[in-house]
Amino acid sequence: MIRIVIAEDQRMMLGALGSLLNLEEDMEVVGMAKNGQEAVDLVRKLTPDICIMDIEMPIKTGLDAAEELQDLDCQIIILTTFARTGYFERARNAGVRGYLLKDNPIEELVRSIHSIIKGGRIYAPELIDLAFDMKQEEKNPLTEREAEVLKLISEGKTTKQIATELFLSPGTVRNYVSTILDKLGVRNRIEAISMFQEKGWFKQ
Repeated sequence: MIRIVIAEDQRMMLGALGSLLNLEEDMEVVGMAKNGQEAVDLVRKLTPDICIMDIEMPIKTGLDAAEELQDLDCQIIILTTFARTGYFERARNAGVRGYLLKDNPIEELVRSIHSIIKGGRIYAPELIDLAFDMKQEEKNPLTEREAEVLKLISEGKTTKQIATELFLSPGTVRNYVSTILDKLGVRNRIEAISMFQEKGWFKQ
C-alpha cells in the first residue's frame, strides 16, 4: 500500500484529492495538512511514502517544506497552478521527484505516483520547456554580497541591524539596497524580495 500525505490550503481541493486517491486500490491517504508546517510535522510523524504539496501555503510554503524534508525517504510531489521556472529549479534542487500542474487529470497524478515509487521523476512538460527556454536568461544579477543584504532584508532586519551583522556602515548598506533595486528593476524592497523568491535565487 502506498501511504500518502497531502498538503493543500484550499480545503475543498484537499478533500477532493484525498477522496480520489483513496479510491485507488493500492493507495491510502494517511494525513492531510493545511499548510507547509503541518506537512512537515505529519511526514515526520507518519513516515509516508509520498507527500503531495501545493506551493503557495501559509506558515511555510511547499518548497520550504520540501527543503526541510530532504533528509527523509518520503518522495515529494509538488502539485501547483504555478508554472514558474524559479519555483521549478528550487524544487529540483530540493530533490522533489514530481512537479505537476493542477489542471492535469487525476489519472496522470496516479500514474506519476506509481512511477515515482519505482524510482522515476515526473515533471510537467510545460515546466521542462520553460526551464530550457529561460536557462540562459534567468541569471541572478546580484553579487554574493548584494544577495546577502537582500536575504537579511527578507528576514526583517533593519538597515542598522544589517550594517552591524555585515560589519558595514548604514550608508554602505543603503548604497547596496539602491544598487539591488536598480539591478532588479524594481521600485522597493518588497518587490525585490518577491522577485528573488519567485525566481528561486535565494537558495542558489
